[in-house]
Amino acid sequence: MTPFLWKVIGLFGQAVFASRFVVQWIVSESRKESVFPIYFWYASLVGSVFLASYAIYIRDPVFILGQSFGVVVYSRNLYLRRRKGREAE
Repeated sequence: MTPFLWKVIGLFGQAVFASRFVVQWIVSESRKESVFPIYFWYASLVGSVFLASYAIYIRDPVFILGQSFGVVVYSRNLYLRRRKGREAE
């Protein structure tokens, strides 16, 4: 892939990652309480995967470690929410 395409991947990942805060803010304001909608965790995971890919491309170990750890945390939160949903059924 070209360096330009990698920049697009990195910027896309950052945009998705940042969008999670906007959505969380809007949902929290509408409910008048702090909540984390499911979109927050999906956007976190997708954004982190793209950002980790970009970090690997630019070979930044600090960036790689930070985003890779996030992938584990966001995946776990999605798993816990899914499991809780199944238990409620």
